Amino acid sequence: MSIASLSAVKARQREAWLALFADDAVVEDPVGRSPFDPVGQGHRGKQAIGAFYDNVIAKNKTFEFVIRESYLCGQEVASVARFFITGPDDVAREVDLVTVHRINDAGKLVSLRAFWEFPGLNG
Repeated sequence: MSIASLSAVKARQREAWLALFADDAVVEDPVGRSPFDPVGQGHRGKQAIGAFYDNVIAKNKTFEFVIRESYLCGQEVASVARFFITGPDDVAREVDLVTVHRINDAGKLVSLRAFWEFPGLNG
C-alpha cells in the first residue's frame, strides 16, 4: 500500500490517492505538531485528508521517492525512505523519513504516519 500511496502522489493523482483511504482514516505527516497540523492530532477523515492534499501535497512542484527498506508485519508496513521534493518556492529538498501505512480488512488505508523532522521545530 505504501507504493500505491507514494506513486499516486508522484503522479499527482489526487482522487486515486484519496481512494486508497477508508472513510475514517487518519494521516499524520509529520507525526506531531507542525505548520501542517498545529494541534498534532492528524488529518481525520477523507475531507480533512483531501484538504491536506490540496494545501500541502498539491503545492509541491515535483515529488520523487526511494524506499530503502520495508518491513511488513500483519496489516502494517514500515518503510525507510528518502523523498525528493521541489516545493512551491522552487527549493529542492531531500527528506529522510520512516512511513507506517496500516490497512483494514477491506484493504483500505486507515492510518498513514510519516516520521520526519520538520525544519526549525526540532532542536
